[in-house]
Amino acid sequence: MSRRSLLRALGAGAAGAALAGCGVPAAFVEPGERAGRDSSATDHTLHFANWPLYIDTDDDDESKRPTLDAFSRRTGISVTYTEEINDNDEFFGKISPALMNRQQTGRDLIVISDWMAARFVRLGWVQEMDRAKQPNVAKYLDPQLRTPAFDEGRLHSVPWQSGITGIAYNRKKLGREIRSTGELWADDLRGRVTLLSGLDESFALLMQGDGVDITRWTADDFHTMCEKVEKRVRSKHIRRFTGNDYIKDLATGDVLACQAYSGDVIQLQADNPDIEFVVPEEGAELWAESLMIPNLARHKRNAERLIDHYYDPEVAAELAAWVNYVCPVPAARDVLASSKDEETAALAEDPLIFPDDAMRERLAIARDITSEERMEFAKKWNGIVGL
Repeated sequence: MSRRSLLRALGAGAAGAALAGCGVPAAFVEPGERAGRDSSATDHTLHFANWPLYIDTDDDDESKRPTLDAFSRRTGISVTYTEEINDNDEFFGKISPALMNRQQTGRDLIVISDWMAARFVRLGWVQEMDRAKQPNVAKYLDPQLRTPAFDEGRLHSVPWQSGITGIAYNRKKLGREIRSTGELWADDLRGRVTLLSGLDESFALLMQGDGVDITRWTADDFHTMCEKVEKRVRSKHIRRFTGNDYIKDLATGDVLACQAYSGDVIQLQADNPDIEFVVPEEGAELWAESLMIPNLARHKRNAERLIDHYYDPEVAAELAAWVNYVCPVPAARDVLASSKDEETAALAEDPLIFPDDAMRERLAIARDITSEERMEFAKKWNGIVGL
């Protein structure tokens, strides 16, 4: 079962966007108000909030998390780990009252998608990390993930895992290959294609299919893309818009091709080798879900140490072998390749975990939707999707 299969569609996105947009002036926290009293030196604890199924667990005891347990043994820091993030907007709604009112959230470390992380950075709700105390991050972070537009220099965020939004299809049932986004609109796929319903999850790949540079897309690019999608909805070419339930549609054969996440497809391929994942010729979106330290966190130094622990290539390799997303630590590839276990060693050659140079040339990180754009664009997109 994939961690991303628990994601909902955009859902509360419009409400979350409204809160962020309307509340920016009052909610913004100045840099001098973000740090709280750090108790790390005397209180060896840490509260880490993450998504379900997003960390390695012991095969015999799911309550044990080997990489996290190793950190506690090495440092003496006890980690309270909660799987409480099921949706970016839902989690935003849960902790935003505390953050906008300059109160502690009760969490020292959180993981959210970069498009939501951009909102936190704009609002001044997360603290800058001390990279001098994170040598592994400084040395091993994937260069392609170092400079997102929303967080120049990655001062406030560090990728937990990364991934690719591309195209998945059933090659055997379709009877041909797919190599570009434009091929989704071929006549033999009418009514057998799905797109992701979430605005932030879907727009970049569709724009890339139109030849747009998603690192600098414009409002005109967005509206052009929407017009094309709307036309394909009216013609019933697009079967429906989905959350992560596209996995079931693709597995059963109800859908032959769809927008998909790389990590999901790796797991689908274990049961059905006919499922293929494509980074289209025009490009695909590289995204990340990142670790951040909320304002007034009581154990900032402990949180920084935990982040750096996961950037040790040995630890990163152990995590990558379990979650199967794009590893943000390329050096972990050599660790996996040296494994005596044949199945584990094979992961080092999987381009959906360690993209090769040819694939990387077709990957780009989309600029985020600004707070000024979000209300208009979400309304437009949700109208097409039917949310």
